[in-house]
Amino acid sequence: MDKSFADRLYASHQTCPTCPAPAEVSNFFVELLGVLFADFTQMASLSRAEFDQHISTLEKELERILRHNPGKGTDARQLTTFFFDSLPEIHARLEEDVTAMFEGDPAAKTRDEVVRTYPGFYAIAAYRIAHALHKMGVSGTPRIITEHAHSRTGIDIHPAAEIGSHFCIDHGTGIVIGETSVIGNHVKLYQGVTLGALSVNKEDAEKKRHPTLEDNVVVYAGATILGGDTVIGHHSIVGGNVWLTSSIPPHSKIYYQAKMYNGNTHEIDHVVFKSGI
Repeated sequence: MDKSFADRLYASHQTCPTCPAPAEVSNFFVELLGVLFADFTQMASLSRAEFDQHISTLEKELERILRHNPGKGTDARQLTTFFFDSLPEIHARLEEDVTAMFEGDPAAKTRDEVVRTYPGFYAIAAYRIAHALHKMGVSGTPRIITEHAHSRTGIDIHPAAEIGSHFCIDHGTGIVIGETSVIGNHVKLYQGVTLGALSVNKEDAEKKRHPTLEDNVVVYAGATILGGDTVIGHHSIVGGNVWLTSSIPPHSKIYYQAKMYNGNTHEIDHVVFKSGI
């Protein structure tokens, strides 16, 4: 290797002596999830003192991770304390998500099954934890956590998205939820749903680029909803493979319907829109 190039590489490592590798951040998330949910990683063999020590170790690990990447105007110790103090609220919100997935999927036999096996739960748990860090002003680390879940589940949720309670992801593979998406309470998404942007211009980075889904919306597989001004009204249903770039009012149903010619079904080629208003 060229010596001057090697020198530059070495210098880059020296300026980032505490920079954690993505694998370390991912491992912190996995260990934390095991603490929050006994069904995910059993720790029944630990004494209470050992359990407390494990939590203390995780606190020290997060503080180490955040030393390189603290929130705005706050040191790593303060951020760590604030984050761990917020865990009861994060856990309660995740329990609501488990309820939504268990009650929303006829195939789910127990809540334990949702926690232990559902990719939707894993991706939402990563999002809830990453979002809490994002709101604290931490950069980099939240995205590593959600990208870890993305690589494992195929579900891509940006940590800056705003997602309400009782969020249900069914199956989940291929779901994309963009940075400025806003999702209300009791929303259900199926696999292949995209909440994306109409514009990818860099000058639009600070604008709301992704859609809003109000409460009690269901979006079926393969639907694409684009644009920061696009609002899906509450209690609406968006059918499979629908492409939307404009708002629909509450209590609406929108879906593709096949046309019939001489008794034969041809390709699905037009949208049916029904509003309950």
